[in-house]
Amino acid sequence: MEASAVVGFFQDKTILITGSTGFLGKLLVEKILRVQPGVKKLYLLVRATDDESAEQRILSQVLEKDLFNTLREKHGLAGFQRLVKEKIVPLAGDTGFRNFGLHGSRFDSLCEDIDVIINGAAATNFYERYDVALTSNVLGAKYGCEFAKKCRNLKLLLHVSTAFVAGTQGGLLLEKALEMGETLQQGYHLDIESELQLVEKAKDELIVAKRGNLDQSEKTAMKELGFKRASHFGWPNVYTFTKAMGEMLLEQHIEDLPVVIIQPTMVTSTYQDPFPGWIEGARTIDAMIVAYDKQSFPCFIGDLKDIMDVVPADMVVNATLVAMVVHWNEKGRAIYHVSSSLRNPLAGYLFEDACLDYFSIHPRTLENGKPLENRRPYLFKRFSFFRAYLILMYKLPLEILHAVSLLFCGMFAHYYKNRIGDTLS
Repeated sequence: MEASAVVGFFQDKTILITGSTGFLGKLLVEKILRVQPGVKKLYLLVRATDDESAEQRILSQVLEKDLFNTLREKHGLAGFQRLVKEKIVPLAGDTGFRNFGLHGSRFDSLCEDIDVIINGAAATNFYERYDVALTSNVLGAKYGCEFAKKCRNLKLLLHVSTAFVAGTQGGLLLEKALEMGETLQQGYHLDIESELQLVEKAKDELIVAKRGNLDQSEKTAMKELGFKRASHFGWPNVYTFTKAMGEMLLEQHIEDLPVVIIQPTMVTSTYQDPFPGWIEGARTIDAMIVAYDKQSFPCFIGDLKDIMDVVPADMVVNATLVAMVVHWNEKGRAIYHVSSSLRNPLAGYLFEDACLDYFSIHPRTLENGKPLENRRPYLFKRFSFFRAYLILMYKLPLEILHAVSLLFCGMFAHYYKNRIGDTLS
C-alpha cells in the first residue's frame, strides 16, 4: 500500500486513543499529527481528576517530550501550539470503568463523533499487582469493546496487545484468536470471573488479618498472587497472562464490530521515524544494552544461538496505521503479529557482537577520564553452572569478608554492606 494512501485516509477522522502517555501511544499521536495535520480530532483519554489535570498530563508526559521536536521544527513553536490546541482534546477518564469513566453530554457527543478507537492503555510491568493488571488489561479490553458498540459511527476498534499472549511456545504461531477459557497448561480451564473474585477474596482476607502495613502487605500479596496464577495456567508473567485474558473477553464481546488486534513482540527504540534511536526508559532488550555499557553485565544465562524477537517502535506504529486502513469498517476481527524473528532474526551472538563493536568505538568514560574497558559477559547454558559461578564469584567472597569482619569486631562491616549493595544493584 502506498504511503500517500495511508496518510490521506486519516484526513478529517476523529480518533480516541487510550494509553497516549505510554511509549507506543506517544509515537502514534506524533505520527498522526506529523503526517496528517488534517486529522479532525485526537481525543486522548488519561487518568486524571478533571480535564484540566488531563491537559497537564498530556502536556508534561506527551507533548513536551523530545519525540515531538521534529513536529515543532516543521511547524515552528507557535504553529505547533496552534496545531495541538486545534487537534488534541485531553479527556479525564479511566479504561478500568464502564464508558471509560465518561458520562453526560461529553459521553453522548463522543459516541456521535468517534470514527476510531485505539485502545492502547495497559499495565505493562511483567510483575504488576494482579488486581491492577486485571483492571487495566482485562476489564479495560471488555469496557473498550462495550464503549465501541455505543459509538454510532465507529469504523474500527484497534486493540494493542502482545505476541507473548502465546507464552513461551516455540515453532510457528498462527495469528488466531484466543478462545474463552483457553490456557497454555494442558488440562486446565481459565474462568476469568473466578479470577476477579479470587482477587477480591484475597483483599478481604488481608483486611481481616489486619497486617501491620496493609498497603505494603496488599501490594506484595497481589504481586505474588499474580505470578502464582500466571504460572498455574502456563504464562511466564502477569502481563502476558492478563493480556491474554483481555483478548478472550474481546473475542467474546465483539459480535460484528470491526476489530483489529496488533500483537508486537519486544518493542525497542525507533529505527528512523521521527528520528533514529528514540526511546523512553530502558525497555526489554534495551536494559541489557545499558547494562553492557556500564559493564554491570558480567554473566548471563542463555544460548547465543537463541533468537531475540525485537521490533523497532516506529515499525509497529506504521503497521498499526496500515492495518487500520486495510480493515476500515470491515466487520469481524483481524489479528497481526508485528515481529522480526522469521524474516530478520536477531541471534544472541549478533547482539553480543554489536554491543562489543559499538562500545569499543564509543566506550563509557570514567570519572578519571579513562575509557571503561569492555568485556564480553560469561554465558551459561545451564542454570546450575550459572548458580555455581555466582556463588564462587560473589557469595563466597562476601561470606569470607563477613566472617573476617566479625573476627575484628565489625571493622569491615561498612565495606561489607557496600559490597552487598553493589552486588544487589
